[in-house]
Amino acid sequence: MGAGIAQLAAAAGLTTRLYDPAAEALEKGLASVRGGLAKFETKGRLGAGEADAAADRLRATADIGDLAGCDLVIEAAPERAELKLELLADLSQVCGDQTVLATNTSSIPVTSLASAAARPENVVGMHFFNPPPLIALLEVIPADQTGERALTVAQATGEAMGKRVIVAADGPGFLVNRCGRPFSAEALRIVQERIASPAQVDRICRLGAGFPMGPFELMDLVGIDVGFEVAKSFTELSFGEPRWKPSPLQARMVAAGRLGRKTGRGWYEYVGGSPHRAEDPAPRDAQGGAAAFAQSAARAGLVSCAARSLTARGAAGAVGFGLLPPLEKARLVELTRTSVAPDPACRAAEAAAREAGLEYEWVGDAPGLVLGRIVCQLVNEAAFAVGEGVGSADDVDVGMKLGLNHPRGPFEWAEEIGSAHVLETIDALWEERREERYRAAPLLRRATALNVELREAAAG
Repeated sequence: MGAGIAQLAAAAGLTTRLYDPAAEALEKGLASVRGGLAKFETKGRLGAGEADAAADRLRATADIGDLAGCDLVIEAAPERAELKLELLADLSQVCGDQTVLATNTSSIPVTSLASAAARPENVVGMHFFNPPPLIALLEVIPADQTGERALTVAQATGEAMGKRVIVAADGPGFLVNRCGRPFSAEALRIVQERIASPAQVDRICRLGAGFPMGPFELMDLVGIDVGFEVAKSFTELSFGEPRWKPSPLQARMVAAGRLGRKTGRGWYEYVGGSPHRAEDPAPRDAQGGAAAFAQSAARAGLVSCAARSLTARGAAGAVGFGLLPPLEKARLVELTRTSVAPDPACRAAEAAAREAGLEYEWVGDAPGLVLGRIVCQLVNEAAFAVGEGVGSADDVDVGMKLGLNHPRGPFEWAEEIGSAHVLETIDALWEERREERYRAAPLLRRATALNVELREAAAG
């Protein structure tokens, strides 16, 4: 992370010092920066010969005293509060009164870290997403103590590095990671309730909505133990917010040592470089696609489970389906059934999917099924965050797309599927489960009551 930030700084024309007290780590970081700058030149992000010029602006040091003359110091120490507090305190003794001290924390409240500095008004959060040279987003987080100058320096530096800068209020997960929590949290709950398997959830997210990877693949990539610690941190910092409660499935996986790719086994197995799953099939020759399937399914008596479950509808013996707009993007339909649904009806649903050129997955009966449930919770969390002043609707959408690589932002999802539909799904989950994690955000309920777009309600 530190090497990536240094690469961006040197490429932006800034005189850059790379500090690490460990000589081996420092040498490795320096090599990484030089290699990254060369790649920038190869890919056209730097002109001919500019990689060497950028490398000449870079100096490596194992002496923290060499940072004394810097205008801005960005710490990228491991995500441990005690380590970052100690480092900021040490930097305060070395750097001048005007030096801005930025922390690259992704989850520790910046306000708590700023208290360690001799001049807390100079401390600001600069949350780069990994890997910094490739992810176009930067979150800037002012602590309660942050002064205007420090905030301006952080924003200007991020923009000079070519980042799309958004400003987020201090708090658990800031803006982007907070709004992205339901992607994994709701997926875990779906598996816990035996609505679908991890592989099914991932496949539905990829083919049904265009996510580059499913939540369980992402958990394996990041590290299940890392995700578990983040979930515990969210709960602690929020004093027990039910929406952010860790999953017992995470605890069990960590206890078993199944931490993801780094241990060779998580939700999937990673053996000898073999793919952890089969390649997704190429799109079939569609006969009208998802829109045509929805029409033919309605004529055939299949029940839409977009918001409410078959059980809640009293549809005994029924077969249901779930599709989420925009329908032209969907390559998969979710199918569900009651225990007494006739087999011919199930076979007819499968045949209709194949005729429309769609893949399908059979999942358990639940409001929103899998994809609708996850997306509606993403929208609901974003509505909570914006309603609480953590950031703007536009920043949420930009952040989720650039920072987390989602196919669209929560407010864009709400425009596609409708705020009323989102609220109906959340309320249906509440009715069936009576859990506080399924309470609707006031902003979402207000937008529906006023019959306006969620983005419009957020702006008003």
